[in-house]
Amino acid sequence: MGHYANSDYALNKNNAGIVYAFADGAREITLADFLWEYPGAEPDEFDALKAWSDEDYLKRDRSGYNTTRKDVGIECAGQSEMLRLPSLEESMIADIDAQEECERKTRLTAIAKQALEKLTKVQRRRYQLYFVDGLSERQIAELEGTAQQSISQSLLWAEKKIKKFLSKAKK
Repeated sequence: MGHYANSDYALNKNNAGIVYAFADGAREITLADFLWEYPGAEPDEFDALKAWSDEDYLKRDRSGYNTTRKDVGIECAGQSEMLRLPSLEESMIADIDAQEECERKTRLTAIAKQALEKLTKVQRRRYQLYFVDGLSERQIAELEGTAQQSISQSLLWAEKKIKKFLSKAKK
């Protein structure tokens, strides 16, 4: 950002007229120019337009300051892709992707619930203890006061039922 005295905001603020900045330079519209262009206009209309112009230049000047403060040095140029704002198209695609991912997870959750409903209460409890809670077959057997082989068989049959359900759901 340039020095304040050279900014469009300062140029407009420090002149009595309204300054229009163009690529090839600036042009000032004075009260006399305004009244000549708009013969029925009053000086207070020019004053209101000047006040609006000052405020607009200030907003744009602050906006530029806020933006340039976030610029990165050359040493971070390789990382700048991570720092830039996504385009509207990228945002829309990301929203669609997120929505599709959410719908996919919802479908998978529904399928998983249906698969678990195919198990007996004992199989479901043991399956969840083993795969969700991370207990070993031996720990489940101790918890339930039964043989480890019984737990192993129960888990085996539960997996077979789930695989059978998923193969049918896939079709």
